[in-house]
Amino acid sequence: MNIKKRCDWCLKDEIYMDYHDNVWGKPEYDDIKLFEFLNLEGAQAGLSWYTVLIKIDNYRQAFHNWDPEKIAAMGDEDIEKLMQDKGIIRNRLKIQSVITNARAFLDMKNNGESFSEYLWSFVDGKPLMNSPESMADIPAKTEVSDKMSKELKKKGFKFVGSTICYAFMQAVGMVDDHLVDCFVRK
Repeated sequence: MNIKKRCDWCLKDEIYMDYHDNVWGKPEYDDIKLFEFLNLEGAQAGLSWYTVLIKIDNYRQAFHNWDPEKIAAMGDEDIEKLMQDKGIIRNRLKIQSVITNARAFLDMKNNGESFSEYLWSFVDGKPLMNSPESMADIPAKTEVSDKMSKELKKKGFKFVGSTICYAFMQAVGMVDDHLVDCFVRK
């Protein structure tokens, strides 16, 4: 029997393994998908990724399928409604950050900036390939994520600390941290 060797962190269940096998570390260039993942990583702050992963569909529904214009138009009444939504993480600051981030995203767009090109510029447009042999070899943050965090904050984004940015970079394939013996690794 041929058993696939995966990164240790994803062995909890099929949902985690599917995410690992098909999403995590795969280069993503779509502006809206990048916006979604940046906000989901922010929602995860202080929690496990699994907590957010099982709520992704609820987040898409709560935040208009990640349409920045619709999100940017949300106000206090919408926030209060979301604070009652058991399908998402009911943290007022995290909910407000999504709205703030949508407005920052639109500011960039209105200034002719591509969100994808901007984010990928931190890694010169191509994934950084690491060679971790164990989970202990994977950092929580790097100089690149420090810089991304600092620059995103300057643009008005919230919940974009360096650790969040590094997790985001891993999720969207800006950095490949699959263990060297993981079958997904190129």
